Amino acid sequence: MLAKDITPRFAVCLAAYNGMAYIDSQIESILLQKNVGIQIFISVDQSTDGTEDCLTEWGQTETRLTLLPFGERFGGAGPNFYRLLRDVDLTGFDYLSFADQDDIWHPEKLWRAHCLLTEQCALGYSSNFTAFWSTGEERFVNKASPQRSCDFLFESAGPGCTYVLHSSLAIQLQKMVRAELDQLKSAEYHDWLFYAFARSHNFPWVIDSWSSMRYRQHANNQIGVNAGWASFVYRSRKVLSGHAFHQSLLISDLCNASRLPVVQRGLRSGRAGYLWLALNASKCRRKPFERVWFFISCLLLAVINPVIHDVK
Repeated sequence: MLAKDITPRFAVCLAAYNGMAYIDSQIESILLQKNVGIQIFISVDQSTDGTEDCLTEWGQTETRLTLLPFGERFGGAGPNFYRLLRDVDLTGFDYLSFADQDDIWHPEKLWRAHCLLTEQCALGYSSNFTAFWSTGEERFVNKASPQRSCDFLFESAGPGCTYVLHSSLAIQLQKMVRAELDQLKSAEYHDWLFYAFARSHNFPWVIDSWSSMRYRQHANNQIGVNAGWASFVYRSRKVLSGHAFHQSLLISDLCNASRLPVVQRGLRSGRAGYLWLALNASKCRRKPFERVWFFISCLLLAVINPVIHDVK
């Protein structure tokens, strides 16, 4: 790792909603980050549990915390993060990172990201993580399988709360968000979109095999960890209904990647396109098991042939 001869500056964007149960622990873990400068920007989806009052108290004593104006209703994590990207001034920051309201960060999460990005000349970073439950169960989750040429149009790099973006990437992403606010209302998966934007614009991305945080699992998780049969069934239904590929099309348009063969010969070509995708499954998912399931799913879709509405 690099010598600690610089102090990189991080803008941490935290999206909150009814977060009273865990948000104090999350903020404390962010403020305890080692060897870096921190400013936390918080956007609150209008809450009913006192989250706004709790954060107002934080803001009165902690200068490293900036509260965006309260009162807006977003209805999901994605729109809340889009609002943060739209409104936060990134001037003077070296990096942008994202935070959920209920996780616990490793004290060297951001420093390690800075070091790895610098050493590998990358501009986007994500990592493995450790999921944990109130029962005491913990599970290491591996997202660091080798990247494939087209994986970014079919999956994210992992939870957005592990992402760190160099300012050169973050500023370009911010321009896209500000220009495409109407289209973004239909983009359900902000972490997938951010990863796809980086890869489709040739910003090098590194996925760290180290677990950078503890990722809390509870009944109110909007998506949660991709592990177990219940999660597999839920995501399989999304694929076989055509919903997941519709999101792929939307993301490809938002990222100006719609001319890629995987879009033209695959996503926009009906039954023949599903067969083309099946034959190119090795390019579309990172993990071997998921490449096999992608292949099978595309064959099933060629038979079912659900309508995937073009977003253009």
